Order: sequence, then C-alpha cells, then structure tokens
Amino acid sequence: MKKIISISVGSSARDHTTRREFLGQECEISRQGTNGDFKKAIQLYRELDGKVDAFGIGGVEFFLQVEDKKYYFRDVKRIRDAIKISKVGDGCGVKGLLEKRAFEYLEKYLNEKENRSLKGLPALQTTVVDRYSMGKAMVDVGLDVTFGDFMFALGLPIALKKLSAARLLAAVLLPVITQLPFSWLYPLGSEQDKPPQPKWTKYYQQSQVIAGDFLQIRQYMPDDLTGKIIVTNTTTAKNVEELRSRNLHILVTVTPRFEGRSFGTNVMEATLLALMDKPQSEVTQADFMDLINRIPLEPNIEVLN
Repeated sequence: MKKIISISVGSSARDHTTRREFLGQECEISRQGTNGDFKKAIQLYRELDGKVDAFGIGGVEFFLQVEDKKYYFRDVKRIRDAIKISKVGDGCGVKGLLEKRAFEYLEKYLNEKENRSLKGLPALQTTVVDRYSMGKAMVDVGLDVTFGDFMFALGLPIALKKLSAARLLAAVLLPVITQLPFSWLYPLGSEQDKPPQPKWTKYYQQSQVIAGDFLQIRQYMPDDLTGKIIVTNTTTAKNVEELRSRNLHILVTVTPRFEGRSFGTNVMEATLLALMDKPQSEVTQADFMDLINRIPLEPNIEVLN
C-alpha cells in the first residue's frame, strides 16, 4: 500500500484519512493539521521522512509562479530542507493542469446541462498572484474576470481587470512578500475556523463565478450566494453544507471528492508521485498529465441548489 500524508499548518478540524485504489494500487491518503505550528509540522516531516511514500505540503507552498517567474517563500524553505527521502508535492506541479481542466469541464457541463456558456460571465478571483494558472484558465475560457488581490490580500478597495496588471503587481510585491513569515500572509490554525465576515460584498454580488482559495472565498463571503458558481480547492462536508445553506448553485472543486471532502492539489500531486516508479527529479508535466488522464483524476461538479 502506498502511504501519502499531507502535513498542513492549517486547522486540525479539517483532518481526514481515506483509502482509494488508483490503477490497481491501494493508497492510504491522510491530512494532518498542526494548527498553525510550523515547528510541529517540521518535526512531523522529519519523523515520517522515509516512512511514507510521499508528503503533501498543506497550507503553504514552496513558491508562487507567475508566468515563467518563480517567487520562493523563505519561511517554507525550512520544510523542504527537513525532507530528505520521501517524495514531496506542494501542488505546484499539478495545480495548473487541474485548474485548466476544471474550467473546461465546467464549460462542457453548462453547455450540455444548462444550455449556456462561461463566455462573458462576470467573475471574481480572490487573488491571482498566488493562483496565476487559475486566473489564466478563467481568462482563456472567456470569463470577464475581476482580480481581487488588493482587496483580499492587502485590504485595499482596488480591483484589477487584466493579467498584465497582475504580473506587474507580482513583480513589485512578491520579492518582498515571500520573505515575510507565512502566518502574516494567510490564515492558519483556528483562524481558518472563524465564521465568515462579509466584506467586498459588491464584488461577490456582481459575479456569477467566484474562484480562488476556499479559505479566502469563505472569509468574506455574504449570506446569499443564490445562482452563483464557486470554483475552488479543498472543501469539507461542513463547508458544502455551509454553501448549500447560502443557496449556492454549483460547487466545483479542481480535485475529486473522497468520502465527502476534496483534498488539496498538494495531496493529489503527492499521490501521483507515489504512483510513479521513477525518481522525483525525473518527473515531467507530461508524466503528471498521463496519470491524470489514466486514473482519471477529474474535477468534482456538484449542484447544491
């Protein structure tokens, strides 16, 4: 049996373990949160290194990629340095592939089931500099996207409308931001469990499609999401009911749902690495895409209301 564990600096309330079979190989997939404790996460990586086939890096990423430029987080390098033996995925290897696939599947679903298209629909992406591949997929499918980086990351009432503006923002801010403690940039531990505090409501209301990191979407989401579509990453069964009660129309997760919850792209990348019989240093995007198609690893599209 392949063992995959995602150690996350996020809340332990989102922990889950499941067993799945992929291409005839049984996999045990676990997620374990450390409630914002970086030191505990690093200790767990060291203790389990070599005892599991692959680690998922949950709640953080080694770097942010905007087009061909990579911006590495200084704080997260401590985690990478702690892992010497097991394979490791933070999601960056497959995120772009799975996000593009999610919007293609959603477009096909809307064409066939609702006789409409994503083309021209107003959309909100919470932040594009940390999910540039998702923003690009949204633009490529024809959505009229507002990028909320200034609002959701900096608290400033400024909306971006072009990817070129996002690239400029990344070039100016990311060399500085990636040197800061990760906890300054993203809610960790119990911060992830707080009830939503509605803000930037105009941008939620005017958008038919809302996309991005789920914790960012949830942090400021309004009570009424009638008729809207959310495209996001990790969601638990509790999150789904929370969205259903707000009358959300469709929830799309870029990864499949296992036993009521979807795992992050870091878990999917770690699982794919565990299934590959080659050193991680030799793995290519083509290898990932081949496995994604053979399994197949498909987005989950769920009509809630």
